[in-house]
Amino acid sequence: MSSVVPHRTEVRLSPGRRLQVLLAVAVARRLAAKPPARTRALLARLRKGARPATYAEARAAREAVVAVSLRCAGDEGCLPRSLAIVLLCRARGTWPTWTVGVRARLPFGAHAWVEAEGRMVEEKADPSYFRPLFSVPAEGAPGAAPDTSDDVRPVDR
Repeated sequence: MSSVVPHRTEVRLSPGRRLQVLLAVAVARRLAAKPPARTRALLARLRKGARPATYAEARAAREAVVAVSLRCAGDEGCLPRSLAIVLLCRARGTWPTWTVGVRARLPFGAHAWVEAEGRMVEEKADPSYFRPLFSVPAEGAPGAAPDTSDDVRPVDR
């Protein structure tokens, strides 16, 4: 049996940063196994006090995550990848928008991604290919819901 191995970028990480990224990936993998409502509620609490992430900050977090985790680098790793990115950004005091949606065209399926500055961060597909279902934006971001522990912003696009 053969499989496609995703291309990973060469990212140099200090030992401390590499450990931080590996920890974020490990926590993200456990969090990905939880029910969506629980994940959303936890992320809504974690984002408190963080400023909105810039595109460059979210991209750097994504590159670090895919550099240390082959599973997160693959096409099927969108949920743990997106969770690891938001956790890594949060460790640095920022928060990108975490979004879950579905593919709008065949083949239908779920997808999770992060956005910063109103753009999807390093996703291969055009944004019109996806239909967002809900997101957890930064507290002060435009369109963010009022601060509640179970905050979820349904997306109408």
